[in-house]
Amino acid sequence: MDKFSVFIDNIKDIHDVEKAKNILFDVSKKFDTNKINEALEFAILAHKGQYRKSGEEYIVHPILVAAITTFFSDNEDMIISALLHDVVEDTKYEFKDIFLKFGANVAHLVEGLTKITDIRSHSLLPSNKIDEKLAKSALTFRNMLISSIKDIRVLVIKLCDRLHNMLTLDALKPEKQKRIAEETILVYAPISHRLGISTLKKYLEDLSFKYLLPSEYKKIDKFIKENKEDLTLRLNNFISKVEMLLSKNGISDFEIKGRIKHYYSIYLKMQRKGISIEEVLDLLAIRVLVKEKIECYESFGVIHLNFRPLISRFKDYIAIPKENGYQTLHTSVFDETNVIEVQIRTFDMHKNAEFGIAAHWKYKLDSATPNTDWLNNLTFENEKIEDFYELAKNDLFREDIIVYSPKFDTFTLPVGATVLDFAYAVHTEVGDKAKEAYVNKEKVSLLTTLKNGDIVKIITDNKEIPRCSWIDALKTSKAKLSARHLCNHRLKDVEQDIALNILYTIFNIDVQDLIKDNHLQNKIYKIVEDNNFLIDVVNKISKTIKSKDKFKHLFKRYKLKSYVFDNIKVLSNKNINDIEFSFCCHPKRGDEIVGFLENKKVVIHHKLCSTAIDLIKLKKEMVYVEWIKENTVSKYLMIVSLQNKKGELAKFVNELAKLNISIDSIELGVESDFCKVEVEIDEKKLDKISEKLKQSYHIIEWTSLKDAYNGKVK
Repeated sequence: MDKFSVFIDNIKDIHDVEKAKNILFDVSKKFDTNKINEALEFAILAHKGQYRKSGEEYIVHPILVAAITTFFSDNEDMIISALLHDVVEDTKYEFKDIFLKFGANVAHLVEGLTKITDIRSHSLLPSNKIDEKLAKSALTFRNMLISSIKDIRVLVIKLCDRLHNMLTLDALKPEKQKRIAEETILVYAPISHRLGISTLKKYLEDLSFKYLLPSEYKKIDKFIKENKEDLTLRLNNFISKVEMLLSKNGISDFEIKGRIKHYYSIYLKMQRKGISIEEVLDLLAIRVLVKEKIECYESFGVIHLNFRPLISRFKDYIAIPKENGYQTLHTSVFDETNVIEVQIRTFDMHKNAEFGIAAHWKYKLDSATPNTDWLNNLTFENEKIEDFYELAKNDLFREDIIVYSPKFDTFTLPVGATVLDFAYAVHTEVGDKAKEAYVNKEKVSLLTTLKNGDIVKIITDNKEIPRCSWIDALKTSKAKLSARHLCNHRLKDVEQDIALNILYTIFNIDVQDLIKDNHLQNKIYKIVEDNNFLIDVVNKISKTIKSKDKFKHLFKRYKLKSYVFDNIKVLSNKNINDIEFSFCCHPKRGDEIVGFLENKKVVIHHKLCSTAIDLIKLKKEMVYVEWIKENTVSKYLMIVSLQNKKGELAKFVNELAKLNISIDSIELGVESDFCKVEVEIDEKKLDKISEKLKQSYHIIEWTSLKDAYNGKVK
């Protein structure tokens, strides 16, 4: 067991003030004891009479948070701030008291830590409890990041604070345990990952996993404990072989650390592959630590020459570090009947991997520094809090690939990123104007998924090209936000033109002066989305027309009629016999749509389809169209991977029944162990149901069968 693990095991069992003080002074010997003691006495006085849910004195918590923080910094101000992190929030003292007693730097850190938890009810706008919980987590998340832009030390202290909270979660009620664990795995673990602090990330994940999925955690824990002796024997046997081989080949100054993978990473592997823990081959891993970078490659050569490697598992993060500064050679090899992951890094790289950005405060390291530019790149304004949360989470916690520009500049993107994501990574303007792309010199679609090592060339137009129906296909927050911004900017102009075309079609005259007469010019675009507003505008304009020339317009019919065709409603004063959906943009149910009048038939396009934009500019006749919203039940195709064993299908069908999902058909053996299911689901509950199923099953595909251009549900 490593030093930090032993330390955390000790922390877990400390519940009284004296023991907490002893461990703090033991790990902070190198600091100014007088300063630490002064802060400690102040914190004890401030929190006097306060107790935690467990019944222990509250002061134990900040003392132990300060102790954990010493592992990640040699900065006294951080230790003192950790001791005082709850003083302003929970006691009578204010920032000015901290400032006067401990100086501006400590006060600044405490202020940042206090702002993170300063979530006021008036900031919460959602209408239901689920959304409220999401908004609270999102606000915590955003406040953490905003505070950290000014000083990233705030984030590290807050992560240490959360680790101690997770260690003492047993004292809380189950529902609160789950809420805190959810926030930890969604917010705190991803941030520790992005800062490169794997020590914290693994603890936060495993502790959250224990409370969120207790039965799955117990299964893994039971298996590891029952097989620990055998696993340890196999691991030690492999380590002995590697030690002998490295020594034999002239590598002398090295250390090998063996480990059984942490529980949450095992669980994720089981979910990704749809297998049980008994089927996980690579539960074991070793780390080879050497002095020089060249010895990493020499050690790698020795291991590959003596053990059969799994070539697909080799990754070189030394030559191309991850954005969080992580540098290691990864490979997996066969040893008799075992598959063992091997990581090779220098001692400096190891410190960097374990402690991330904090390691660069404690040591002068010969390793990559975590890139924190992502903090400055996140957009905090003009975004719904939930949207910001989802976008930022996507950037924070992801598996990465490396791709190259034609000049071999490197770009780190998430797995699944498209060519257009790359274009936006190069520059917002390149993404907005991208018209063609070449991957490895072959022309491809801008939505092509990139692979590790691809060389990407983007050809730009001289004008911006909005691709609003593509936003959901993009992976990075920068691409999503930039594309959305471009579309929103363009959308208002387009809706203004659509509104004028709809009114021109109704009145057969230029209505711009009539719009001004009724003071509607700044809100006329609203008729595209609001049929009641359209009716109101038509009534106002028709009255204005008749008042100007009553006789001429006496027999004109401006009253709108409502037509319903399958799932589309049309408003017009013209005779309409039918609708059809354009195949150029394939509008699907829920997409924003527009309708063009052609010989008593309405042709439906996506609102920002390029063909539709051209027709709008040509002032083609248009009518008001909208989706009929009454029925929210839709059909979906689901392809799920089920284990090929007795009772699995019955278990799956039972799970669908519990979720009130109606099954239309089931087809087995679509591909190997895949099961094809057509179901009916209330669209409002789709996201919740989808997430629930993904917790237990490997969903290969989930597709709506309500393609509007087919006319009817398949």
